Amino acid sequence: MDIVLDYADHYALDTVYAHVASAFVATPWQDIVDAHLLARDSLVRQGWTLFWLNGIGAIILYLLLATVSFYTIYDHDQMKHPKFLPNQIVREIKLSVIALPLMSALMLPLFLWEVRGYSKLYDNVEDFGWGYLIATVPLYLFFTDMCIYWIHRWEHHPAVYAYVHKPHHLWKVPTPFAAYAFHPVDGFLQALPYHMFPFIFPLHKYLYLGLFLFVMIWTVFIHDGAYFVSGTFINGAAHHTVHHLEFNYNYGQYFTLWDILGGSHKTPTLENTMPQKGKLTQNMASTVQKSGKKKDD
Repeated sequence: MDIVLDYADHYALDTVYAHVASAFVATPWQDIVDAHLLARDSLVRQGWTLFWLNGIGAIILYLLLATVSFYTIYDHDQMKHPKFLPNQIVREIKLSVIALPLMSALMLPLFLWEVRGYSKLYDNVEDFGWGYLIATVPLYLFFTDMCIYWIHRWEHHPAVYAYVHKPHHLWKVPTPFAAYAFHPVDGFLQALPYHMFPFIFPLHKYLYLGLFLFVMIWTVFIHDGAYFVSGTFINGAAHHTVHHLEFNYNYGQYFTLWDILGGSHKTPTLENTMPQKGKLTQNMASTVQKSGKKKDD
């Protein structure tokens, strides 16, 4: 995250903070303002900047990814599902836009620890070599998938569910705009493994940003209703739709491994994900059959 902070400071925020500080020149507040606004390593400046960068940046990226997915990938037949809610998309967007800045606030201590050098993020590939850099990707996916599985499953416990996870399950048939329609605490808990990883394992800074972007794309992808991947190993949109509809299955994020080991895996089918398509297929078959009979007559 310090890379993002450096770019933001260099290209915009140094000027912005200098302009703000100039209003306090020759006032009793000048020394305090200069110390906290002009110094890049000020905890106050870093915290304030990270909160807004992550809060606003997450909203922009969410709206961009979800909109592209909705108009290019999303299967709009999902909106014919009997459990699709009235005005659902507007409600998904509203909850997401409220939740994302609050999630950013909850994540702020971890962001600050990262930029202040308490994590194991590193700059030079040579520090650990290319082999480790490449191996970091499957390690990251395995670690975060495992953690999210157990966090997610815990959130379904009756003592926790109603207070934290229930808002995300309003959407029985989600759209890409539901990807971040969480209670802020729910979003924070499920994002925690991504930010815990660089405090446990060395992680290259640019790879960290790349994986962060991948996570956002994947989170939209599993809510897009386009069932490109429905095998037994990858937890794609079909598996995640089963989770939204049937509640106690398919808690994983990327893979089905922990669901299989934990006895919570359920294979998606047309019947348990898109019954409206099954009915449509039956109606079409019936129409073709009747048409054929008429020709024979």
